[in-house]
Amino acid sequence: MTYLTTRDLQDLIRVDKSTIYRMAEDGRLPAVKVGRQWRFPEAAVREMLGQHPLPEPVNAAERPLIEALDSSAIQAIADLAADALGAMVVITAMDGQPLTEVSNPCGLYSAVASHPAVLRQCIDTWAHYGTVPELTPAFRPSQFDFLCARSFIRVGNELLGMVIVGGVAPKVWPPQAVRIAEIATGLGVEAVLVADHIEEVFRLDEDELDRALSLLPRFAVVVSHMAASANQLVSRLDAIASLAGDVETARSTS
Repeated sequence: MTYLTTRDLQDLIRVDKSTIYRMAEDGRLPAVKVGRQWRFPEAAVREMLGQHPLPEPVNAAERPLIEALDSSAIQAIADLAADALGAMVVITAMDGQPLTEVSNPCGLYSAVASHPAVLRQCIDTWAHYGTVPELTPAFRPSQFDFLCARSFIRVGNELLGMVIVGGVAPKVWPPQAVRIAEIATGLGVEAVLVADHIEEVFRLDEDELDRALSLLPRFAVVVSHMAASANQLVSRLDAIASLAGDVETARSTS
């Protein structure tokens, strides 16, 4: 069976990468997860396209602002943040949808990430961080006992997304066998898989945790500035388009 990459599918159906990811996640596209990458069975995709009209290209100005950011640029920021913080980092929208791949994944995450239910659980967890009212980042246990922290990406008073650091072991680690089984059940994977990789997490001492919390908002500020610049550019393009329309109207009535 021949599989298409995300780039192949972008060229075929002419939509942006984040839209393809959402369509794969919610079942609108036939897809399988291979490691951290989506792959799409070519025969099934072409059959689907024969039954439905091709989607119209997505206008960047009509997408949520955070999704209009250059994906390679924010991926580079996530990679840099992961190196600086010494842990996993992902940049998401406020609903938890990832805008980047997970940078510097720990061994445990890498071991379970290819299982279909794991990404959904991660997205739910990331979305929850957006509902926590704390404005100052703090490390808190996730539903799977990792320590995670987040800092908001914002333009003005509007919250657009989050920079999330995680995969960090709490002081007491690894958990007991009963808890490992519960974590595995929550992730939808075999307990033996979690048990085999349970030690493959990041361990940060108190100074490293404090340093991570001091640096995390600075990375969020960088992405916030990018979003603000994108917003200004879109506004200018809208103004130019409006002016061009006025000129055309004047010509047609003269």
